[in-house]
Amino acid sequence: MAAAHPPFPDINSLWQETAVDRPVFGTLSGDRRYDVAIIGGGYTGLSTARYLARRGLSSVVLEANRIGWGASGRNGGVVSGKFRLAFSDIAGRYGIETARRMHDLGIEAIEHVSELVEDYGITSAGYRPTGSLRCAHNAVSLEALKTEVGWLKQALGDGGCSILSPAEMEAETGSRDFTGGMLNTHGGVIHPLNFVFGIAAGLKAVGIDIFENTSVTGLRREGSGVRLETPRGTITAGQVVIATNSYSDLTRATAAVRKAIIPFRSAMIATEPLSGKAGGALLANGRSYTETRRMMRWFRKAGDRLLYGGRGAFGKTDSESAFAALHKAMVRQFPELSDAAVTHRWSGLVAMTMDSIPHVGRLDERVVYAVGYNGTGVALASSMGKHVAAIVAGESPDLGLLTSERLKPVPFYPIREPAVRLVAGWYQFLDAIGR
Repeated sequence: MAAAHPPFPDINSLWQETAVDRPVFGTLSGDRRYDVAIIGGGYTGLSTARYLARRGLSSVVLEANRIGWGASGRNGGVVSGKFRLAFSDIAGRYGIETARRMHDLGIEAIEHVSELVEDYGITSAGYRPTGSLRCAHNAVSLEALKTEVGWLKQALGDGGCSILSPAEMEAETGSRDFTGGMLNTHGGVIHPLNFVFGIAAGLKAVGIDIFENTSVTGLRREGSGVRLETPRGTITAGQVVIATNSYSDLTRATAAVRKAIIPFRSAMIATEPLSGKAGGALLANGRSYTETRRMMRWFRKAGDRLLYGGRGAFGKTDSESAFAALHKAMVRQFPELSDAAVTHRWSGLVAMTMDSIPHVGRLDERVVYAVGYNGTGVALASSMGKHVAAIVAGESPDLGLLTSERLKPVPFYPIREPAVRLVAGWYQFLDAIGR
């Protein structure tokens, strides 16, 4: 990065290049007072401000960089209500009612995306509820998908999923690499940066204060409230919401949640426009697609470009080797793209937790948090504000596993990066031998 402390410049990505209607916000100057101060101007922070206002509570959103700088503006734009744990696994460990509640939360989150797009008129987000397709890379994975589809229908009454044959998979993707797949009609794809811009603009229009380039450098209890320090001013609030997710290490103010998260870098590349070129007919149904490999690859269309992404880019900055690996995997998957130019390459951090579940709750009577979306945050994070606002107001919403346990620190946190590398290397080996 260009500096040791925020604010940092925007990253170069396809989303930044194709963004429209960027709302303009100032930097906090002077001293102000609100009912609630929200640290983080991504989906969770903005959604929280929306629902606090509906409860008659004044709030301010403080973003260390510009709106959309973090995960909300860097992700792949996949709208999904799934969790890293399968619902059948959740039922086996915690009971069917917990699985049902988690499933309901996922569906509610997807529906909430449509609500936000409609309420704020975010046509530039280009939300398309086309569903998603999980692509089985071997027979073992396909059998697992078949079991999952049957369980969802029988146990939860979810008839939105079905199994596709190898021929149907080839028609869907243009690739012969898959033994079958699981079509999920819930969710879709979106322009993530335009989505977060639209939410922020909608909040600004109704008078909610949002400050960019305003990092919270200090957080301390003072009287009956909390005092937040920034480079050019202070905020005094009755309560604070930490909504910084995988970027909770930018300042010391969010140290209370930083050690409960494992930042995992996810990289992606985008091709040149493919209309009229080889590969232009790929992924014609406009869904999002993910492989069943442990070191998951995903792909989708964005306009007439193909996006290809995956995890395994380690460290604090972009990795040339990770981008090269993605390009090699993309061409292997889609030989038609061997001559297609890659015009954009970027990466961002995914907030992983030890139990693979997002966590929402209280640190104490004044601080609330919502973090750890484990790579599926577009829908979940943008719907979480409703529940965070309820917690701020003293309520105890039923959020299944999200609130069942307190946020726990990652064991041996100082060695988390080599530990992640070790686990990822093992996963890559298992994928290579077809396990």
